[in-house]
Amino acid sequence: MRTMKTILFFCASFLTAFSCLAQTEVMAWGNLTGIRMDGQLIEFETSFRIVEKNWTSVFASGRERTQTTFRREAGKAIVESGALGVRYGEKVTDVARGEASVELAFSSDSTRQVEGVYYCFDLPKEQYADAKIVRGGKNISIRTDHRSIKLGFRNSVKSFVRRDERTGNTILYIQLMDGNLRKGQQGKLAFTIKTDGTIDHETVTVEVDKSSPGRLFMGFGGNFRLQSPHDPKVIDYCLENIRVAFGRVEMPWRSWQPVERVDPIAKAKSGKLDARVDASMQMAKRLAAQGMPVIVSAWFPPQWALQPGQKRGRGGVAGLKMDNSKKQQIYRSLADYLVYLKEYCGVEAWAFSFNESDIGIDVLFSAEEHARFIKELGACLASRGLATKILLGDNSDATTYDFVAPAVNDKETHPYIAAVSFHSWRGCDKETLEKWAAVSRTLNVPLIVGEGSTDAAAHRYPQIFLEETFALYEINLYTRIAAICQPLSILQWQLTADYSLLWGDGIYGSTGPMQPTRRFWMMKQLASTPANLFAFPLTSSNENVNCAAFGSAATHQYAVHIVNNGAARQAIVKGIPPGALPIVYVTDAEKCMEKTNAMIHADGTLTVDLPPMAYVTVIQQGK
Repeated sequence: MRTMKTILFFCASFLTAFSCLAQTEVMAWGNLTGIRMDGQLIEFETSFRIVEKNWTSVFASGRERTQTTFRREAGKAIVESGALGVRYGEKVTDVARGEASVELAFSSDSTRQVEGVYYCFDLPKEQYADAKIVRGGKNISIRTDHRSIKLGFRNSVKSFVRRDERTGNTILYIQLMDGNLRKGQQGKLAFTIKTDGTIDHETVTVEVDKSSPGRLFMGFGGNFRLQSPHDPKVIDYCLENIRVAFGRVEMPWRSWQPVERVDPIAKAKSGKLDARVDASMQMAKRLAAQGMPVIVSAWFPPQWALQPGQKRGRGGVAGLKMDNSKKQQIYRSLADYLVYLKEYCGVEAWAFSFNESDIGIDVLFSAEEHARFIKELGACLASRGLATKILLGDNSDATTYDFVAPAVNDKETHPYIAAVSFHSWRGCDKETLEKWAAVSRTLNVPLIVGEGSTDAAAHRYPQIFLEETFALYEINLYTRIAAICQPLSILQWQLTADYSLLWGDGIYGSTGPMQPTRRFWMMKQLASTPANLFAFPLTSSNENVNCAAFGSAATHQYAVHIVNNGAARQAIVKGIPPGALPIVYVTDAEKCMEKTNAMIHADGTLTVDLPPMAYVTVIQQGK
């Protein structure tokens, strides 16, 4: 095991050499989401927009809407992307406090008529409803009572303002190309963005309601689907240095039984167990040996289990339909794997799922087929003497919660459901998360986030994993999910080299020694929550300070997680019973889960310093 001293040295050197502490928030697809001043975000969102003739449709750049690349060179964020026959590149450089320079290059790959191609500023109505926008040839100013944005262009530009009927936001359009697109047409635009505004340092009050303990939180979990030669060293590092409470591994089904007529258990017992299958089973054994419940999920089915004519292509959504005439053979094959895993490795899987069967990565079910699958496979597993149950959902996103409705409404599925599961890639607004929480309460089963993170396409532009913004968004999401859904565990995608929390030593082509990123420290800090605490309701007096709390009256242990999304401030934490001196951890632009102190008052409240854009955890270890 690497010592904490060594890890902290790596952290300090990594942040000094590689961490991208930019004040301008640049998304991987080119959108700017604002500029931070002293940690506080002066919010707006830019986008590249292609408007079809007569405004019949508008394409706006956004997450997973384009094939894009992202990198940093000499402090510049560089994005290259395109859509609908228009290519665009963008370079963003922080110039001074509250100021950035932007260089755009764009070109057309075709000749056609459109309304125009634009670079746009989306101004949220909550902050800019009464904004005064003054447009000149080379200058545009946007001003409210509390903030201002000034755009300065090298050359005169054409611009106009429209209101978005759907959101109510004001959109500033800056023309890049007119409606007469010609193949090979090129252009450039350079400008500066200067922001200013009132910085909020007001003390926030975080109050924990310990009178209403909620659902059990076992702790932070992880996915361990083996895909890369870099996986072993990353897995070793994560398991040695993070308390991982829950695990999910792959069932390599098409390697387990590629030929229908061959008995996979007999083949395995004869010494012919496929190497990929063996590696996955050994991974499950390692996790179980550390006391983790293990979820087994299948992606790729063997060809014989598919409907005639079904075949997986390269990447993307496979959408493979199972051959219903072979259901019993399919259930037997899946049960054989789980039985052999139990006999061979001593691991009885806690749950089984087909990964993201709501959209078909790779098996595709209708909602009704999913409900039938739970009943039928569940009964098959029980008949084989297995305690393994089925995940309800294991959906691709929070948005597709209707997929689980038939199973919820069919009481015959309920005895075979281990937990409700969704993946957190998209759609995790408060209303949607509350629906998932309601489903788990209705069934009285736990809720699992089977795959946790924020951007499913991030592996295509992996330097985004080093961005301060990416790390902050990720821990914000987990904190919100913990507070709203009260999950049994959130399973990071992944604790391998895929979407890695580490960098260097060849991971995504990186150089230098393997080192923990800021994301690693945030996940380690979340995982520092003592085991088997209950979620507690809490309130925060500031919407930019996001919180979750856990505790146990029996052990007198409590943990309060606080994400400060703005400037430096203090937090007054109320509701934690007095006990031993609390431990306070801070992860921010300079600190890697560094211990600090809290001020303890006579009334039992705590005062904690919140640095800008920081993740702070208060842990009360008991009396």
